[in-house]
Amino acid sequence: MSTQNLQTRAINTIRFLSADGVQQANCGHPGLPMGAAAMAFTIWTKHLRHNPRNPKWAGRDRFILSGGHGSMLLYSLLHLTGYDLPLDELKNFRQWGSITPGHPEYGLTPGVEVTTGPLGQGFSSGVGMAIASVHLAANFNQRGHEIIDSYIYAIVTDGDLMEGIASEASSLAGHLSLGRLIYLYDDNHISIDGSTDLAFTEDRAARFNAYGWHVLTVEDGNDVDAIDKAIEAAKADPRPSLILCRTIIGFGAPNRQGTSKAHGEPLGDEELNAAKDNLEWRKEPRFFIPDDVLEFYRKAVVSGRELEIDWKMRFDAYKRLHPAYGSELERRLSDKLPEGWASALPTFPADSKGMATRAASGKAINALAVKLPELIGGSADLAPSNNTKIDGSPSFQKNSYAGRNFHFGVREHAMGAVLNGMAIFGGVIPYGGTFLVFADYMRASIRLAAISHYPSIFVFTHDSVGLGEDGPTHQPVEQLMSLRLIPNLVVLRPADANETTEAWRVAISRRDGPTVLVLTRQNLPIFERTPATSNVEKGAYVLKDFGAPEIILIASGSEVCLVMDAAQKLADEGKGVRVVSFPSWELFEKQDEAYRESVLPKNIQKRLAVEAGASLGWERYAKSVIGIDRYGASAPYKIIFEKLGFTVENVVAKAKEL
Repeated sequence: MSTQNLQTRAINTIRFLSADGVQQANCGHPGLPMGAAAMAFTIWTKHLRHNPRNPKWAGRDRFILSGGHGSMLLYSLLHLTGYDLPLDELKNFRQWGSITPGHPEYGLTPGVEVTTGPLGQGFSSGVGMAIASVHLAANFNQRGHEIIDSYIYAIVTDGDLMEGIASEASSLAGHLSLGRLIYLYDDNHISIDGSTDLAFTEDRAARFNAYGWHVLTVEDGNDVDAIDKAIEAAKADPRPSLILCRTIIGFGAPNRQGTSKAHGEPLGDEELNAAKDNLEWRKEPRFFIPDDVLEFYRKAVVSGRELEIDWKMRFDAYKRLHPAYGSELERRLSDKLPEGWASALPTFPADSKGMATRAASGKAINALAVKLPELIGGSADLAPSNNTKIDGSPSFQKNSYAGRNFHFGVREHAMGAVLNGMAIFGGVIPYGGTFLVFADYMRASIRLAAISHYPSIFVFTHDSVGLGEDGPTHQPVEQLMSLRLIPNLVVLRPADANETTEAWRVAISRRDGPTVLVLTRQNLPIFERTPATSNVEKGAYVLKDFGAPEIILIASGSEVCLVMDAAQKLADEGKGVRVVSFPSWELFEKQDEAYRESVLPKNIQKRLAVEAGASLGWERYAKSVIGIDRYGASAPYKIIFEKLGFTVENVVAKAKEL
């Protein structure tokens, strides 16, 4: 049997495993896998360095299916090449308890490198992976010992290219000349509504040329040799590469190929069988894999093991010649924090004038940067405002990939996804900053980080109407509470400089999910405290009791100093008051009942929560709330707080009404 015949049947195996999975589930997207099968085959069998028996091998290339709706394409490849994904899981596609969900999920299915589905996210996360790769290479590779040399491959779609997040990420990738990025564009000219002529008619090649990408075209997306040559050319070019492959959605289905009907619904038994007849494939049994095709794909198990052994031998030689570099790289790739890293965190003496928590965060970043060389980050063109700069380190640019200061530009959408890609590549701890109000631009990326347990760190400053004169367009009201709604996201709004450094301790320690730091523009007093009185890692704690408490005042962030002053006034009037600093709902909810009871005893129901944001939600902890359920105003921040009721007098009055 000819090699060409085997190749054709190997590609058709991908097509029909995918179509059979969608048909059995009676939902899904057969069009992309059937149209892009030859592209995927070429990447996986001719270029991708991977080890199916060790999906986390640090020296591997990465593959991203950015059009995550075509997930059966990826699941088929993972099964065929020998990952721990049994055929029964393909048959359970989209079913309860399976590890083959409708869109690929990082951490759930072995071999899935990044969660995709929301279009543009995979595209943009790949840019983050490439950034992490070249950063590590610049810091650790030595002449003749290129230990870090991963390529990032992706299949991207019309929908990916339409999304604004991909435009931002493409612009950044071109500026940085990220030559390890090789994206194959499934150029099938079809979206859900019909032809892309309805809404997407720009010259995509010219657009990516303008971004600074290396652009190639393959006229026939089923031509494996042409795709292979294009990828080889991409590898030889120092720029990121986009290969436009003209494909046919639903290829092989005689009545649906090339139409939107092939996109997002099963072919149906009749059309599926007609497609199999058309491509000379067995109609029964479903999920048929020819023995020689499986044998061909499973060669990846042997070749993958050999690739990893070779890489480990090269790494061992590298460590012998460069032991200090080798030891440090090994630590970072294994995601182990150095001993004593937290000792670098600064502490601050009590000070009534204090400092803004954004300023304290900047000091924490710079202290940590000395102990944590893997800590890298920046902001969306707001570094002086977000205090995200690492002093003494150059900027990360195409001629200085070793730099630790990132200039994401005014690209919050892309920044979120890029941080996610950096976080899961390994070897780095990334953070990114902007104003809290612009967290809305990043919400999809934050949500995916939470779903996928990426340890990304998001730094949001200018956290309330305390921003002042910039007015309601820049004053967050609903953002803080809306972030608390995201499962597996830890949100920390520290009350002073010391709580801020402790919040950074939590963020760095947390390796199983993303963390948000919410910080002030305005100065806050630094409270007198001892280690025993501060429990930021527990989410909430008793900051001070003024006598035996009969009233509890609860606050986060900048409002803690307000309730402290109100508590003192109430105490002067003979009231027993407890002040609870509440930096993180999520961490508090993780504590046992005994601890939660020690902070908020059930027998004390007179509780007032004070926070300069939306009040909805605080009813779970307090009987009454002073919040902001309207937009702010343009004025000096002290006047805004006064007009909106954030005064000692109002807190005292509300507390007396309990």
